[in-house]
Amino acid sequence: MTASTAPIATDKLTALEAEGIHIFREVAGEFDRPVILFSGGKDSTLLLHLAIKAFWPAPVPFPLLHVDTGHNFDEVIEFRDNLVEKHGLRLVVALVQEWIDDGRLAERPDGTRNPLQTTPLLDTINEHKFDAVFGGGRRDEERARAKERVFSLRNAFGQWEPRRQRPELWNLYNGRHRPGEHVRVFPLSNWTELDVWTYIEREGVELPSIYFAHQRDVFSRDGMWLTSGPWGGPRDGEEVFSKTVRYRTVGDGSCTGAVESDAADVRTVIAEVQASRLTERGATRADDRLSEAAMEDRKREGYF
Repeated sequence: MTASTAPIATDKLTALEAEGIHIFREVAGEFDRPVILFSGGKDSTLLLHLAIKAFWPAPVPFPLLHVDTGHNFDEVIEFRDNLVEKHGLRLVVALVQEWIDDGRLAERPDGTRNPLQTTPLLDTINEHKFDAVFGGGRRDEERARAKERVFSLRNAFGQWEPRRQRPELWNLYNGRHRPGEHVRVFPLSNWTELDVWTYIEREGVELPSIYFAHQRDVFSRDGMWLTSGPWGGPRDGEEVFSKTVRYRTVGDGSCTGAVESDAADVRTVIAEVQASRLTERGATRADDRLSEAAMEDRKREGYF
């Protein structure tokens, strides 16, 4: 960041922060049982940082919810648990494995569990009667997210219905919903990946180590560097290499790829993001490549 652009960037980040804090406080005043979706990734960690600021010095007044596929990176789960303990937070974990074990879900032939998160998510929302669910979606990530409102109404089945979405003029948000319905809330809607990283640098937000360059054994599949784990791989013919990589996004290990990188700190990650022409999901998430409308389908089903 040069001296001439620093004030502009700072003003933008301050405005985005203020908007996020306003949204958190608005939800706390309008809803009875909000919850923050938390994966341990950079966006949900930033959400939590904003929530802590919004209610400081009081504790965050609602819990975190993690839909755990069982295929997460060890570094991320460790980070999640440490952060929860550090801030004295309440954490609800929906284990996809439990739904598989009792027959409510079946493993997919491709081994990925990301698409299996929808049923545990909706079941847990219904069980705890959560009426507002914070998510870290940003409009710059891909097309399905670009169409979202900040307050996204979901029906009693957790589904998104485009005709029922409300206009949001002058930062006025309508949280009305019928019994059994809930609202997804996206305070980071207007942030970009670069905004997120620049804010992380400004605030000194701690992240899982996999976001920064490290040595890892990986193999190539569908143009991405994947790592072996409980999700399987490498397959026959997939050669393992030791490379210096980092992850731009956090998700199910079976479909989240690493990128070759020497960016070992936040400043060098920012430089890398500035030079990139692909969003983090477009570059490293195989689940978004299942079809042209993969995320749109999952949004209608109730996941996103």
